[in-house]
Amino acid sequence: MSPELTSILVLVVVFVIATTRSINMGVLSFAAAFGVGELVADLDADGIFAGFPGDLFVVLVGVTYLFAIARANGTTDWLVRAAIRLVGGRVALIPWVMFVITGTLTAIGALSPAAVAIVAPVALSFAARYGISPLLMGAMVVHGAQGGGFSPISVYGSIVNGIVEREGLPGNEVFLFLASAVVNLVIAAVLFVVLGGLKLSGREGDRAGEREAGEDPGLNPARITTLAALAALVVGVLAFDLDAGLSAITLAVLLNLCWPDEGRRAVGQIAWPTVLLICGVLTYVGVLEEMGTIAYAGNAVGDIGVPLLAAVLLCYIGAIISAFASSVGIMGALIPLAVPFLAQGEIGAVGMIAALAVSATVVDVSPFSTNGALVLAAAPEVDRERFFRQLMVYGGVVVTAVPAVVWLALVVPGIG
Repeated sequence: MSPELTSILVLVVVFVIATTRSINMGVLSFAAAFGVGELVADLDADGIFAGFPGDLFVVLVGVTYLFAIARANGTTDWLVRAAIRLVGGRVALIPWVMFVITGTLTAIGALSPAAVAIVAPVALSFAARYGISPLLMGAMVVHGAQGGGFSPISVYGSIVNGIVEREGLPGNEVFLFLASAVVNLVIAAVLFVVLGGLKLSGREGDRAGEREAGEDPGLNPARITTLAALAALVVGVLAFDLDAGLSAITLAVLLNLCWPDEGRRAVGQIAWPTVLLICGVLTYVGVLEEMGTIAYAGNAVGDIGVPLLAAVLLCYIGAIISAFASSVGIMGALIPLAVPFLAQGEIGAVGMIAALAVSATVVDVSPFSTNGALVLAAAPEVDRERFFRQLMVYGGVVVTAVPAVVWLALVVPGIG
């Protein structure tokens, strides 16, 4: 068996063991990365650790630490009540408000993970307070971020349009943006119906908030300072392009210095099992990249002589790999792979590029992607193992269904 196939088989075994034996998948993945890296790929420790997502580790720790302090001193509760009053107490509007907020942030230039890191903790606090499905709320945040993620001035849009221009392919910035926006909007609408959003339409949250406000101290120095810290996080990330993780952990440390009791409790609320799980899986994916497994799969598809079949397989490869790795990196690799058969003129380049872009980003609801991991880590008062399984199943549904749908909608009509 080739090294590439061996590494894929080991990944399957890791999933099976983690699912059937309730062992943290991150621990298993670290062990698999060591075994495959040393025995199969002949990598040293530096090569194995090359895939460790240090930036994501800091984001997960920093954001969950900061919002754990905000929960401990009552700031998130205050935010929830204030936002409920702003929407007139209509609980059913809350998921859509979060969808629009994250979509707007990414459309004007915020990185998708940065927008999710800012919005998800507040959105999941709403879900916990008002009995909204955390899967619904988390998915609305992620799909909102991806819905706005391909505007002509966005990070993803600029990257894809730049690759298209560099490869000499015809492109359409507006079509790319609208394709992603419409797909994510449709998915969000379906989820809203399936996960109980319609049942929220008759509920009002402001009355409960007003009753609680009678016992609540409202804004106090700790909450005012925490709100200022959250505002500083938003401004720093969006206006000054600061790293979301480093900014969040620095602000959390400053709050900890001022109010050590809340800070001490908050450290224990950092989502350490989630951090271990995500970092372990992505370290193993890094080993796959180092040993050429991902390139091996992409090249095998690129050699297929049937352009339409190669197109749908590339969409699936982009979706599957992106569920565990960088969406931007996958798009950068897949679009050049599609150049040979796009040059033949049998498939429309504009539709194919949009299908690849959507397939590689819509799956970011997976708990192994940055956005999905942030949603998992941000959810308060949930059974994390159960929520992880829900995100994994939903991510699997998206990986299975969406590439075929966008292929039919965007690629097949463009057959030359």
